[in-house]
Amino acid sequence: MLHIKIPQIEEIVEEAINRAALEKEPQVISYVEQIDTADSIAFLDRAKQISPHRLYWRSADEEFVLAGAGSAKRVYSGDDHRFNEIEAMWTTLQEKAEVYDMYGEKGTGLVAIGGFSFDSLEERAAPWEAFPDSQMTIPMYLLTNKGESSFLTTNLLIFKEDHTQQIIHQIKSDKKQLLHGKRTELNLPERINTLEVQPEEWKRSIQKATEYIKGGQMEKVVLARELRALFKEEVQLAAVIEKLSETQPNSYIFTVESGGSHFIGATPERLAKVDNQQLISTCLAGTAPRGKTDKDDKKLGQALLDDPKNRQEHDFVVQMIREAVEACCFDIEIPEKPVLYPLRNLQHLYTPVTATLEDGYTLLDVVSRLHPTPALGGMPQQKSVDYIRNNETLNRGWYAGPVGWFDGRNNGEFAVAIRSALIQKNKASLFAGCGVVEDSDPEAEYDETGVKLKPMLSVLGGY
Repeated sequence: MLHIKIPQIEEIVEEAINRAALEKEPQVISYVEQIDTADSIAFLDRAKQISPHRLYWRSADEEFVLAGAGSAKRVYSGDDHRFNEIEAMWTTLQEKAEVYDMYGEKGTGLVAIGGFSFDSLEERAAPWEAFPDSQMTIPMYLLTNKGESSFLTTNLLIFKEDHTQQIIHQIKSDKKQLLHGKRTELNLPERINTLEVQPEEWKRSIQKATEYIKGGQMEKVVLARELRALFKEEVQLAAVIEKLSETQPNSYIFTVESGGSHFIGATPERLAKVDNQQLISTCLAGTAPRGKTDKDDKKLGQALLDDPKNRQEHDFVVQMIREAVEACCFDIEIPEKPVLYPLRNLQHLYTPVTATLEDGYTLLDVVSRLHPTPALGGMPQQKSVDYIRNNETLNRGWYAGPVGWFDGRNNGEFAVAIRSALIQKNKASLFAGCGVVEDSDPEAEYDETGVKLKPMLSVLGGY
């Protein structure tokens, strides 16, 4: 239930305690206030003193950032219908929660941040033991930065045994730390060792896949590889996220914590965004490096636009997205030809997709239809995912899965978790993949994944 008139937080907590006793179940309350402009990276840093569970999301195309501390509530699912199950749990949670928000800005109030693994049928194994198949978290404290405005949402799970003044004291103490505490995570990690996991076996897997494709079993499959890094000390999360934000301005920056591990990334690829029923999706497939000079850069970009292999790979994704979006949207607009999307280290073929979401559909409905796109799985979708599960040389976990957020107003955004790494104290696993078609060359694909690993490597100890 959404309340426009906002009582004092003491009244809200006391009412929730009474309601918990009366209804014999814990109560979720959400309280939104506008605050002085706050630095999201500093908030993320200071949050370590509040809770090990920290979350972060920065949009790639607008001034919009979410930073979360602690966990008021988490929802999980681990079966084939995970998107529908998460949606159902989220709907029930919203119906029972008491939300006090007089601002109505997107990304405030009840907001869930998290993600999903690439393949729900893949057996959970190293290094992903701490991550469930899906996990969406409502942070205890959520900083929402939208343009020059900052909002702080306090989400609490209230039990009948709780005491009002004790909770109020804790909130005041936590807010003081989050907004005015000292920063402690200022240093980038010092890397002492790097290990490429089975590179020759991975190249052989590329050759095997091309032969499989030539046999008519598939049109395309995406195969990823892993690189492991060891650091002198435990990685300071806020420092890494801050550097990624500086060096990858056109990417989505994210971090999700689970069981003490942090999945982080700077991905250029949006999966889907819904803002006031307006849907935006992105086709980003086909990759080339940036040039050292403007002339070289333009030459590489034009070569990418003219390359049959990359254009074919890109078109696979465009057609799949078109089919998925048509199932739940109208007023669909898709340009006929891609353009270049430049990043600091790479450039991609890019086609935007816009539409209006039909009534009764949600962001998760769109995500479930889009994931995995041919850019992350292959074509046909199910055959390629099955092939990856049985033949890839690593355990993907959340790599290449949907990561993002949604709120109680059906706004939200998910990106594809590429250009990413799993940080476990003083260790990290980095991931990168490439699209394999019948004429793919293993050495060329290996070099392409090396280029894709560079943005993350550059902040995790340098090149």
